[in-house]
Amino acid sequence: MIRVVVFLIALAVIAGGFAWFADRPGDIVLTWMGYRVETSLMVALVALLVLIIAAILIWSLVRGIWRAPEQVSVFFRHRRAMKGYLAVSRGLIAVGSGDFRLARRSADDAGRLSPGEPLALLLEAQAAQMAGDRSGAERAFRAMAHRQETKLLGLRGLYIEAQRRNDHAAARRVAEEAMQTAPAIGWAGQAVLDDRCAAADWTGALAALENVKSGLEKTGYRRKRAVLLTARALTREDSDRDGSRADVLEAVKLAPDFVPAAALAGRRLAEAGEHRKARRMLERAWTASPHPDIAEAYADVRLGDSARERLSRMQKLANMASGHVESALAVARAARDAREFAVAREALTPYLAAPTQRVAALMAAVEEAEHGDTGRVREWMARAVRASGDPAWTADGVVSDKWLPVTPSGRLDGFEWRVPLAEIGNTRPVIEVMPPEAEPADAAAVVEASPAPAPIAPAPLAEPVLPAAEETKPAKPRPVEPVIPLVHAPDDPGPDAGMDAEPGPETAVPGDAQRWQKIKDLFK
Repeated sequence: MIRVVVFLIALAVIAGGFAWFADRPGDIVLTWMGYRVETSLMVALVALLVLIIAAILIWSLVRGIWRAPEQVSVFFRHRRAMKGYLAVSRGLIAVGSGDFRLARRSADDAGRLSPGEPLALLLEAQAAQMAGDRSGAERAFRAMAHRQETKLLGLRGLYIEAQRRNDHAAARRVAEEAMQTAPAIGWAGQAVLDDRCAAADWTGALAALENVKSGLEKTGYRRKRAVLLTARALTREDSDRDGSRADVLEAVKLAPDFVPAAALAGRRLAEAGEHRKARRMLERAWTASPHPDIAEAYADVRLGDSARERLSRMQKLANMASGHVESALAVARAARDAREFAVAREALTPYLAAPTQRVAALMAAVEEAEHGDTGRVREWMARAVRASGDPAWTADGVVSDKWLPVTPSGRLDGFEWRVPLAEIGNTRPVIEVMPPEAEPADAAAVVEASPAPAPIAPAPLAEPVLPAAEETKPAKPRPVEPVIPLVHAPDDPGPDAGMDAEPGPETAVPGDAQRWQKIKDLFK
């Protein structure tokens, strides 16, 4: 709207100017080289305007002729670039769809039409990867790494290729170069961190963790730092006790429920004579996560205490997590050492119906220490062999007797305190066929899906001896016939309306003939 108004105003000004000159005519006389030209003012102005327009047209024509070669070159370059762009687009689509031949042909066309273009190099690398040409892919990624705009992408590709050929040294060099180029990039920092952890360079791992801090959540960063500090504290136990204590105390501040850090911190504080602080720290960790390592550290807070004093201390600790099996095991172990066997039995009694391996083994130790009964010891050890497993430090299918900061596959903080292979189980629905004497009233309920099979109870210690007659005469198995539930068709009247009754003499009922006729009509 504003432009229209401005245009109308300009047009009015020009028209007013012409009208002003028309109302004030005049003459113009030009004398030059013996020529005399006389004309009116309006004619002179029109002639000047025509001259200016002609000059502009002539200049444009000359300028177009002068720049014609450049314009032709630009046209062909643009056409070539468009063909290269179409080749790259076609090649990337072929890579995504898995068409190797089209991707390879498109990569060749893109390299010929647009040599050195970032997308052309990327297409060449991906086409080489699809063909299994590792050297070709590395050449493309190396060419990308030498260009500023594609350096990080090229380094990422070189890192992946180095990992594929298990060249850890080359992968480490590429990751370090990428981290120096862009410290905030996530994959490079994580790669350097994993490499430092695999080499047990915990100081370097802590420095690498700071580079990836921005890409981690606050809780994840605190947990990883606590793990690395605990790992470094373990390696410095013999060389630098003070440094080890400082590291593990910082780890406990970052992750108070981290069991390895809490147990090690309790031992370091107890060695330094800070018994009260060590107890408080271990009690907080025990309340959050009862663990045998914490119980062992808590029992050894004061090494000069008697067995009864340790038992009293363990009973206090167990009350903070009453009802947990680790509390019972800690009290029973301390009671056995103090020769308070009644207390040990009382602590383990709730778990004797279905004992785990540690519970059964501890009961065998109690029996041996109290009575020295070899038979009962063997009985409990046999139950320990057949009992369910206890939690352990597990990662990547490997069970470790102590916590480790890195798993065999190189994953930081991968060991978990859980029952090995606990996730393996049959949780699929099970079809149960009940014997005839246990059939429910509803036949359709015989075949049902149960959520999971019932756990198998441990075998008894002493099996009953059958009489000789029963031993020689095997029991005849009773055949079990599956019952198929009855499914009614929509138009089927079903077994209702007296069909289950015993057949007998039929009596004429008004309307019976009509009902039977309707039923017969259904089958016509």
